Amino acid sequence: MGSLLLGVAILGLIVNLIAFRILHGGDQEDLNMRAALWHVAGDLLGSVAAIAAALVIMSTGWMPIDPILSVLVALIILVGGVRVVRSTAHILIEGVPPGLTIDAIKSDLETELKDAARVEHIHAWALNESKTLVTLDVEAGIGACVESLRRDVKARLKEKFQIDHFTVEIRSTPTRTP
Repeated sequence: MGSLLLGVAILGLIVNLIAFRILHGGDQEDLNMRAALWHVAGDLLGSVAAIAAALVIMSTGWMPIDPILSVLVALIILVGGVRVVRSTAHILIEGVPPGLTIDAIKSDLETELKDAARVEHIHAWALNESKTLVTLDVEAGIGACVESLRRDVKARLKEKFQIDHFTVEIRSTPTRTP
């Protein structure tokens, strides 16, 4: 019986190593890919644990090793599952993407774009790990060309923050009359 368990576990390990190799070559920034990778890693660890348990049971007869290793594998899988759920929840609640801050966007645009008098109402979120969206309002400085400023803001968001989907509302500053 132990040799049958060992043979099936080794076959499972080989299949899981192949699947892990295929998935590991994929886009690590993709949440679905990471979740699939964690799933296969869990199966792979389960195969390793089954092989280890079979070897221990065959050599010593000590049966508790199987549930002990199973619990250890379950805890490792739990860590990966929690990470995937956290990332998913952050996207679902439209949280600001990791590595991006509203203050950095505001400060950069107000500092780097001479025609941007003030940047307000910034909202940044992600549809997935690689598609960040931003909406914001920019108050144009006196005499600024609104369309040029809109193009400059979009170019700066793309260049500095790698954001390629945005909605930019430009408000003109009324010209003062003497």
